[in-house]
Amino acid sequence: MPRRAFRVAYDGRPFHGFQRQPSLPTVEDALFDALRDLGVLADDADKPPGYAAAGRTDAGVFGLGQTVAFDAPDWLTPRAFDGELPAAVRAWAHADAPTDFHATHDAASRAYEYHLFAPDADLELARKAAERLVGTHDFRDLSAVSSGNTTRTLTTATVLRDGEFLVLRVRGDGFLHELVRRLVSLVRAVATGEVQPARVDSALTPGTLPDHEIPPPAPPGGLVFVEAAYPELSFEPDGRGVESVREVFDDRAARATTRGRLCRRVAGGVAVDEDDSG
Repeated sequence: MPRRAFRVAYDGRPFHGFQRQPSLPTVEDALFDALRDLGVLADDADKPPGYAAAGRTDAGVFGLGQTVAFDAPDWLTPRAFDGELPAAVRAWAHADAPTDFHATHDAASRAYEYHLFAPDADLELARKAAERLVGTHDFRDLSAVSSGNTTRTLTTATVLRDGEFLVLRVRGDGFLHELVRRLVSLVRAVATGEVQPARVDSALTPGTLPDHEIPPPAPPGGLVFVEAAYPELSFEPDGRGVESVREVFDDRAARATTRGRLCRRVAGGVAVDEDDSG
C-alpha cells in the first residue's frame, strides 16, 4: 500500500495527550480505533505499517495541523477517516508520500500558537521578549528535559494582541517538552512588568537562574499545534473534512461562549449581606 499523510485537527480536552498511554484515552487511540473499524488496522496490530506522527501534545492542547502518516489504501480519504473518528478528532487533508516518508523526522519545522488571556499586559514588552527568543539557543532551563541535546533553533517568535488576549506564535526546527508553555510564562512575566526583559537572556543561559526563578509551564489549554511543514508534500484539503472541522469547532466555540456568560452571571450575582460581611 502507498504511504499517505493526513492533517488532523483535534480538541485535546477529552484526551490525556496525543500519544498512547496505558488505560487512558488519547488522540492516538482514537485514530487507531477508527482504523480498526475501517479494516485498515488489524485487531492484533500495534499500529499501522510505517506509522509516525509529527509531534506529541499534552492533555488539553489543541491540534490544527498535526500530521500522521502510514501505509494506507487509496480509498482512505479524510472524509472516510472522519466517518469512524469521534467528533473531537477530524482529518481534513491528505498527501501521498514517498514510501520512506517519516512524519516525525521529515518535518522541516513545526509551528505553535499560544492564546494568553492578558488584558493588562504590555504588547511592546511582550514583543521585545519574544524577539530575544529567535535564534539557536540551549533551552534546557525552559523545558521539562534535563539531559540530552536541548539546543533548538526558533526561526520566528512574534506576539500580537487580539482583544484581551496576547497570541504568541513560534516556529522552529523542534520543540522540547513544555518549551512553548514555558516561553509563554516568560513572555508574560516580562509583559506584565514582573521581570525585566534581560530575564530572557538569563533563561537562555542554562544554570544562570535559581530554580525558583525558572518559568513554570503555562496551562496547556491555551496551546495549539498549528502545523508541521513538509516542503516535499502537497496536501489536498478534503471539502467535507474541512466543513466537518468548521461545524464541530464552531459548535464547541458557541457552547464555550455560553458557559463563559453563565460563569460571569454567577460571579456577578453573588451579593454579600453587609451584616454578615465581618
